[in-house]
Amino acid sequence: MKKLFTTNNPEDTICLGMKIGELLKEGNVVALIGNLGAGKTVISNGLCSGLGVREDYITSPTYTIINQYEGRIPVYHIDLYRLKNSSELYNLGWDEYIYGNGTCIIEWADRAAEMLSEEYLTVNIKVTGTNKRQITLQAKGATYKSLLEKVR
Repeated sequence: MKKLFTTNNPEDTICLGMKIGELLKEGNVVALIGNLGAGKTVISNGLCSGLGVREDYITSPTYTIINQYEGRIPVYHIDLYRLKNSSELYNLGWDEYIYGNGTCIIEWADRAAEMLSEEYLTVNIKVTGTNKRQITLQAKGATYKSLLEKVR
């Protein structure tokens, strides 16, 4: 199941992220895909806000690879941009995050697609203008199909 959204500015993208974040639960995985500058970190801000994270500003963990935030459940914000190969993820405790008690938000998820859980939500972001984005949400599995039906 897929849903397509268009956002006209970063605020719209954050708002869409918030709507999704409010629906996320323990054990959920959100796989973010898009070119450099597409808005993965922008939508991550919205996702975190919807999950109850009260940080002033969510930054991409490009160098630290994983940032952990406290919300209504733990949020693991993972950035795979600097990943050399997917085997590096085992050294980071990948399974503990993916199958843990929080929600994982993974930027550059396509770099480790084979390491994702069986079910997850893909958020594919494409730049269509200076501030415009085409955002495709795709559910993989029944849990995410149900979630996607609630996103308006």
